[in-house]
Amino acid sequence: MTIELKMLLYSTILLLVLLVFQVLAEIVQNGIGYALSARDDDPEIGGYAGRFERAFYNMLETFPAFAALVLMVEATESWTSLTAMGAQLYFWGRVFYVPAYVTGIPLVRTLIWAVATIGMCLIAWALVGVATGAATGASA
Repeated sequence: MTIELKMLLYSTILLLVLLVFQVLAEIVQNGIGYALSARDDDPEIGGYAGRFERAFYNMLETFPAFAALVLMVEATESWTSLTAMGAQLYFWGRVFYVPAYVTGIPLVRTLIWAVATIGMCLIAWALVGVATGAATGASA
C-alpha cells in the first residue's frame, strides 16, 4: 500500500474517531435522552461539544478533496515524494488540528489548518504536472 493510501486510510479512521468524540461530547452536554431522540428541538451546542462538532464538520469539508486527490494519484500511478509529503502533511495537520481546535488555540489552529491545506495543494500540484506532461506528450 502506498503512503498516500495509508494516509487516506488513517484520515478515514481519524474522521470516524472524531465523529465518536463529537457524539460523546454532545451526550455529556445534553444527556443520553437527546442522543436517542429525533432531535427535533436542537439545543444550543457550545463548549467542547460545539468545538468537537465544528472540528468534525471542518474535516468533512476537506476530506472529500483529499480523498479525490489521493485516488487520482493512485489511478494515474503518479506517486512522487511530493504526493507522499502532501498526504502526510494533510493527515498530521488534521491530527494536530483537532486538539488545537477543541482547546481553543486560535492562531495555532489556523496555522495547523494551513499545513493540512498545503498538503492537499502539493498533491494537486504534482497531479497538474502529470496532466500537463501527458497533454504535452500527446500533442508532440
